[in-house]
Amino acid sequence: MGVRRSYKYLLRPTSKQATALAQCLEDHRQLYNAALEHRRTAYAQAGASIRYGEQSADLKHIRGDDPGGQGRWSFSSQQATLRRLDKAFRAFFDRVKAGRTPGFPRFKGRGWFDTVEWPKDGDGCRWDSQPGHSAATYVRLQGVGHVRVHQHRAVKGQVKTIAVRHLANPRHLAATAERLATALRDLSRKKRGSKRRRKAVARVAALHGRVRRQRLDHAHNAALALVRDYDLIVHEDLPITNMTRSASGTIEAPGRNVAAKAGLNRSILDAGWGVFLTILAHKAESAGRELIAVNPAGTSRTCARCGHCAKENRVTQAEFACTACGHAAHADVNAAVNILRAGLALRRASEAA
Repeated sequence: MGVRRSYKYLLRPTSKQATALAQCLEDHRQLYNAALEHRRTAYAQAGASIRYGEQSADLKHIRGDDPGGQGRWSFSSQQATLRRLDKAFRAFFDRVKAGRTPGFPRFKGRGWFDTVEWPKDGDGCRWDSQPGHSAATYVRLQGVGHVRVHQHRAVKGQVKTIAVRHLANPRHLAATAERLATALRDLSRKKRGSKRRRKAVARVAALHGRVRRQRLDHAHNAALALVRDYDLIVHEDLPITNMTRSASGTIEAPGRNVAAKAGLNRSILDAGWGVFLTILAHKAESAGRELIAVNPAGTSRTCARCGHCAKENRVTQAEFACTACGHAAHADVNAAVNILRAGLALRRASEAA
């Protein structure tokens, strides 16, 4: 019996491909919700239970009626989405039989459906789709094209299933910024000590509380995913307090680029790095995982291939190109390799001591 392994790689889509991937995700989400509505309506109106086989058979007509939408994606990937719904219903009925809280399958809102799966390599997708094209690895996805893959380690065996997951910084504060600004302007107009001002204060506090809860929820979910998948986790020991220090300076020596620095500070705080690292440390300890913090100095400027360190290596925020050996990579990936090596070196030194 063979061993099934799971590999995770970072995709490098072009802007056009990123747009196509986002639309692919949205169309699969709508297919999931439409199939769920079909099951609910059939049972409510006729007491009929709709199965996966019936909904899979309907796909041909759905694709034919919408060739520029659902029809452009892989038939097999759409079947995988329908199987995902069928699995949710089977789990629901199992909970009912066991006398547990049922938890009826829910419609998936934006942000709650983040994965599209292609169940068989060669059917709507192709791993290493352009092997003679260059040294890079590509995966071909129907309706998207040949997407570049950062393959940091080789695949052992034959690729069976491909899944693409969409991850993004949720930017909770930015999403609530307009409502918060309105609430703050309303607060500024209220007379101190008045009942209306107390209500306005409560509205502002409620919005800040919502952002905090969203940030905590995201941090808990991300940290839990890491400790479930990895025995060793290495991260930069970031001086967040120093990184978010104001650039305004003093009256005698005013700072430069104050507005830009203020915007950067908001982005850093909105990402919640400090909260996330604290939660990650607690979860790693509880799960018996090893967490190592390394000095971030030079990690973004050092070449992961030859070790040459120079600020000129960092071409842009996203691009890294070594001026010594010519090694090119995404800047974050290059830095991640350096961070991991530094963490492993610290572990070896600790074990030797």
